[in-house]
Amino acid sequence: MYVILVYDIKMDETGARAWRNIFNICKKYLTHIQNSTFEGELSSSALHKLYYELEGWIRKDRDSVLIFKSRNKKWLDKEFWGINDDKTSNFF
Repeated sequence: MYVILVYDIKMDETGARAWRNIFNICKKYLTHIQNSTFEGELSSSALHKLYYELEGWIRKDRDSVLIFKSRNKKWLDKEFWGINDDKTSNFF
């Protein structure tokens, strides 16, 4: 499945550590495309692994992670407004 993951971490006394760990975990599974946004192809089992790794760092009372799922990236229309970052040039 094709996944877009977006997260928002509250920057308080432990926020920087949580943000850094969440960023590094997401980078293992997906392509970093912009600030707190990642995308890429994942199997169901890889998505579950990602969830379980993130679960220990997401502070449910302060942070949020949003996942958009599609069966295939061809079903997703993507437009760039402004600069088209080279990091995403391999995605359509």
